[in-house]
Amino acid sequence: MDLELDGNSALVTASSSGLGFASAETLAAEGANVMICGRDEERLEEAREKLADTGDGEVRATPTDLTDPDEVSHLVSETVDAFGGIDHLVTSSGGPPSTTFLETDEQDWYQAYDLLVMSVVWTIENAHEHLLESEHGTITCITSRTVREVADGLLLSNSVRRGVIGLVKTVSREFAPEIRANAVLPGTIETPRIEELIEANIERGVYEDYEEGLADMSSDIPMDRLGEPRELGDVVALLSSPRGSFVNGVALPIDGGLLRS
Repeated sequence: MDLELDGNSALVTASSSGLGFASAETLAAEGANVMICGRDEERLEEAREKLADTGDGEVRATPTDLTDPDEVSHLVSETVDAFGGIDHLVTSSGGPPSTTFLETDEQDWYQAYDLLVMSVVWTIENAHEHLLESEHGTITCITSRTVREVADGLLLSNSVRRGVIGLVKTVSREFAPEIRANAVLPGTIETPRIEELIEANIERGVYEDYEEGLADMSSDIPMDRLGEPRELGDVVALLSSPRGSFVNGVALPIDGGLLRS
C-alpha cells in the first residue's frame, strides 16, 4: 500500500532510539523528509546516519532537551527551515524512572510532567501554525498502554501520561478538520526502555535475571511475544497518511492484545 507520504515533512521527537526512531524509520521509508531529535548528540548522529539511506527523503537531526521550551521552539524552527514546513508531528519521549509511590518525591512528579505532558504541549504549540498550513496536517502522540491499565512499578507513567490522552482528544476536536490528532498506546515492545525496566526489577529482587523478566513480560500477551518497534512505526505512518484520513481522536493500543479493557 502506498501511504502517499512521499515529499511530506515530519518532525519526530525523542527519535534517536526506541519507538521514536522506529516511527521516523517508517516515515523515511515512505519517502518523507524527517527531522529527528534527542539529547545525546553522538547517539542522535548515529540514528541520522542509519535513517539517511532509508528512503528518498532527507533526514536531519537537531539535539534537543524536550523539557526545555526554548529548545523545543528551536527544534520546530529548524524543521521548518530545513523542509519549508511541517506536515506531520509525532511526539515521543523517554520514560520516567520506574518507582513506587513511597519512593517518589515532589520533584519527581514535576519532572515527569514536563517530560511526558509539557513536552507535547510545547511541541504542538510551536508546530500548530505550520501544521495548519499543510494540506494534511497530523499529530500522533506515542504514549503507553498504562493510560488504560496501570503497570506495577510505573507510578509516574501510570499517572501522568493520561494527561496526553485528554490533550489529544481535545485538540482532535478543536483542530479538525484541518489537523487530525491521534495517540498510540504501545504495549510491551522490545526497546531499550524494556531493558531498563527489567534491570530495575532485577535490582528490586522481582526477577533473578533478564531472561526471567523477558519471559514474564510476554507471558500475558495473546500473541505470545513482545512487539517489534517497527510494528508500532508502521501504524504511526498509517495514521499520519491520507490512508488514515478519517481516523481522528483515537487512542489506539498496539499491544498484541495485552489490554483486557
